[in-house]
Amino acid sequence: MTHDAPDPHRWQALGVCLIAGFITLLDVSIVNVALPSIRAGLDASESDVQWVLSGYALTFGLVLVPAGRIGDARGRRMMFMTGLALFTAASALCGAAQTSLWLVLARLLQGIAGGILTPQVSALIQQMFAGHERGRAFGMFGTVIGISTAVGPLLGGLIIKAAGAEEGWRWVFYVNLPIGVLALVLARRLLPGPDHENRACLRDLDPVGVLLLGSGVLLLLLPLVEERQWQGSTKWLLIPIAAVFLAAFVRWEIHQTRVGRNPVVDLALFRVRSYTLGLLVMLFYFAGFTSIFFVFTLYLQSGLGYSALLAGLAITPFAVGSAVGAWLGGHLVNRYGLALVTGGLLMVAIGLGGAIVGVYEVPGRDVGWILVAPLAFAGVGSGLVISPNQTLTLARVPPAQGGSAGGVLQTGQRIGSAMGIAAVGSIFFSRLAADQGRDWAGPLRHGLVVSVAFVLAAFVVAMADLHRGRVPGTR
Repeated sequence: MTHDAPDPHRWQALGVCLIAGFITLLDVSIVNVALPSIRAGLDASESDVQWVLSGYALTFGLVLVPAGRIGDARGRRMMFMTGLALFTAASALCGAAQTSLWLVLARLLQGIAGGILTPQVSALIQQMFAGHERGRAFGMFGTVIGISTAVGPLLGGLIIKAAGAEEGWRWVFYVNLPIGVLALVLARRLLPGPDHENRACLRDLDPVGVLLLGSGVLLLLLPLVEERQWQGSTKWLLIPIAAVFLAAFVRWEIHQTRVGRNPVVDLALFRVRSYTLGLLVMLFYFAGFTSIFFVFTLYLQSGLGYSALLAGLAITPFAVGSAVGAWLGGHLVNRYGLALVTGGLLMVAIGLGGAIVGVYEVPGRDVGWILVAPLAFAGVGSGLVISPNQTLTLARVPPAQGGSAGGVLQTGQRIGSAMGIAAVGSIFFSRLAADQGRDWAGPLRHGLVVSVAFVLAAFVVAMADLHRGRVPGTR
């Protein structure tokens, strides 16, 4: 709450939010190491397996902004619990899947649920905390975003090792059930209700804006997530069509504001320079950050024959470094502000450069040991990027717009992830095909160069913002 008397249960409520946010964001990456097991267990085609991965990201990104807007207008606790209940049910359906089509449809539903739930977390933080406490809470949420993505391959590998290669993939989904049920009970008790009495009617929720934005995001994400399955260049025609829908969305939102109605996204947010540039940093950084795990798990499992557990362990130094960096970032963001983010981005680029050299020097199965130091270094840098940038980007957003602002930020992350995986995957697989599958180290190195390029693009944006003098927004 943002009133003079703070919510006495705010820190316990934050814990519930972070647990729920963790499992929804974890499911973006945890499935990576389970894909070979899913393919064998359901006799799935390569296209089906890729839709298990990309379908979740697609529907997740599609509903983030409208779900955040509805939460702002109709109650965040209600939307949080709706998303969590749906996510838990969809996880059960995923684990029980008997065919690949069943699993793909359940993953689409699970992505919708994750997209409903996630923007409520940042909005609830805006509602429950103020001042320095809000900065700490956002820092903790940023930590969860980074670690949930980085630790996914290890947790997936551990679950498959414990439950067996044939059916272990089911428990990657079933593990969400007890966590989801417990979080649902605690959410009902601890999360604050709406901080206003008047609820918006359907027209005030801007259905035209939701439709235009949803269509634009769908057309933008579809060719990115289907880059490998959809052959030919026709798919890229959807990008300019998406631009038309998004331009129409902007014009409609301007009209909504002019006539005194509530838009789904208040475009005045983008006049806050710290928000706009922070969003760009997240877009480019997640393009580089997420694609790292995509190509590494392919290289280690398919190229070197690592088990799911060993592949997860090989990437663990990044996750450990991310945890350390996020803890440091949470304590230092008030003092150093954006300088902390720019330093972290530089560390990630240097660490990935070290990984490229390591793969070149030791291209065999011992590469896992060589990667420990550069991945740990890059992980610390990642922790200094995600958590502080999350804090600085959302700190000046009015609490009433917390859901839609958080939804836009998360949508930027999902678009960045899809963009990075499409670009890095295209380079990786084209090089692999050119070498006829004999050399996996070369394609990995080329893919990592593209990942570094995205990280450096984020660094350039952050440096431009730092030069303009963005100050910490958490005081």
